[in-house]
Amino acid sequence: MLLNHELDLSAQSMDAYISLFGLNDQNISLIEQECRVSVSLHGNALQISGEEEDAAQAEEAIQLLLEMITRHEPVDRMRIRYVLSMVKEGKSDLVDDGLKSVIAVTHRGKQIRCKTAGQMQYVDTIRQHDLTFAIGPAGTGKTYLAMALAVVALKNKEVERIILTRPAVEAGEKLGFLPGDLTQKVDPYLRPLFDALYDFMGPDAYARLVERGIVEVAPLAYMRGRTLSDAFIILDEAQNTTSEQMKMFLTRMGFHSRMVVTGDITQTDLPGGVRSGLAEAIEILKGIDTIGIVELTAKDIVRHELVMQIIQAYDAQARERKNRLAVRESGK
Repeated sequence: MLLNHELDLSAQSMDAYISLFGLNDQNISLIEQECRVSVSLHGNALQISGEEEDAAQAEEAIQLLLEMITRHEPVDRMRIRYVLSMVKEGKSDLVDDGLKSVIAVTHRGKQIRCKTAGQMQYVDTIRQHDLTFAIGPAGTGKTYLAMALAVVALKNKEVERIILTRPAVEAGEKLGFLPGDLTQKVDPYLRPLFDALYDFMGPDAYARLVERGIVEVAPLAYMRGRTLSDAFIILDEAQNTTSEQMKMFLTRMGFHSRMVVTGDITQTDLPGGVRSGLAEAIEILKGIDTIGIVELTAKDIVRHELVMQIIQAYDAQARERKNRLAVRESGK
């Protein structure tokens, strides 16, 4: 049954109107398209027309978006799609909870909050477990949020140092043929980690902490033979580890340490036929309750809207290829 819902906007500022409607009303058009409703402005009232459930969901989403605008949170198409998906799943309460909780503050004073329910689960899992695995596509904040929690733990004196590592798989972790000293050799592989640290610490503080050995950024090969105690350790791009490398890394864990292992098991740079150490580790360790495992999805992507669409397109192709293979195998 078609219904009309009215939402009073008289208390909203002109800036709130502009943020809600977007350039050329593109935000409202997106809500109309996703909820299958018609939205029009009559004076200070927003009229939503459509099937009862659709109109109610659109109204709830708009109210959540207005609350974000009031808190000076950015409202873009990516955020709108996320809010709509949470409303449709009956999880609208999680939208507000995540935005209110400040995880960390950058050296410039910017407050870092979770932007999706998946990110909230990820942060909570890290806080509650000494070892956490996080898998998911690019742009879901796996590395950045882990880095934020590592810096907070260091500032709160929960750990004495931060250790960040990645497998330099493109060079087979044999970096000798590259020009320059060790720092110059590994810089292209570790640059994303440097960038995140600069964001939270600032370049000067980062340089001082590196000089004192409190912050260490190194390729995975340099973890061998060590025991990492009183540290927050992050292994990034772990899908590019071999089985042996992953086992070596996990067994470096010492007392009073916390480990976070992140990666996207659908995007490996390993040679053909070599299984990802990350995928194998999750399969082997998934039955241990004291180990946290979080799977982020395309809904948790917080980059440009196109990133989500690209990943969804690739996922759809992978499913289609898998289905064709299954049909072919069943016909043999």
